[in-house]
Amino acid sequence: MADLITVEDPDDPRLHDYTGLTDVELRRKREPAEGLFIAEGEKVIRRAKDAGYEMRSMLLSAKWVDVMRDVIDELPAPVYAVSPELAEQVTGYHVHRGALASMQRKPLPTAAELLRTTRRVVIMESVNDHTNIGAIFRSAAALGMDAVLLSPDCADPLYRRSVKVSMGAVFSVPYARLDTWPKGLESVREAGFTLLALTPDEKARSLDEAAPHRMDRVALMLGAEGDGLSTQALVAADEWVRIPMSHGVDSLNVGAAAAVAFYAVATGRPRP
Repeated sequence: MADLITVEDPDDPRLHDYTGLTDVELRRKREPAEGLFIAEGEKVIRRAKDAGYEMRSMLLSAKWVDVMRDVIDELPAPVYAVSPELAEQVTGYHVHRGALASMQRKPLPTAAELLRTTRRVVIMESVNDHTNIGAIFRSAAALGMDAVLLSPDCADPLYRRSVKVSMGAVFSVPYARLDTWPKGLESVREAGFTLLALTPDEKARSLDEAAPHRMDRVALMLGAEGDGLSTQALVAADEWVRIPMSHGVDSLNVGAAAAVAFYAVATGRPRP
């Protein structure tokens, strides 16, 4: 059973994992370096725990202690009970959901390991908006994509905002980083995948025409919001595909576009 510790000093060093959560640049560097990430809210904390992530500690406002009692009773890690005001002083924002957990990261698999056992893969290039990362992971989990590959400059899927938006789906879809870009795409093709670049370009075939759900192994490439896929990534693709648009709309938010494309890629596949 975890120790329930009441903390009243915002400078208490035991709360170090939770300091400055709104400082994006600081947390982006610090969390991977220290091997941790932050899970926020009851559902996300439970999903991280169920996915096998080790908990370093929890930070709870008083009213959440009873809600999380079953988790607390199973934990060897300390649980810090604080007032909402102190939680805000430590984290830098009002913790609406009243529950935070510092979780230990796991070693990432290699891209080669993921490609050996998958058939439907998402590849993101330079997606640095944490909300979009979380939305894409949530859609990937819901719509039957097997894994995610990230270009070296993509944002961290385990950053607090990404985890929160995904509702913990980042824990259920395995992911890896490609070591080089766009050269790393060759290893995907060599593993037997057809590289499909999602783009609004008129030269692209519609997803209906391309019929990716009939292909044996598909890697769907997505670019950043606004810029889309780079010229190098488009050149490296086997085929360009697009979502047909109406009423003069030229494109969708990358999170929305991903969901539509995932459905087209995975349609007709047996569900687990």
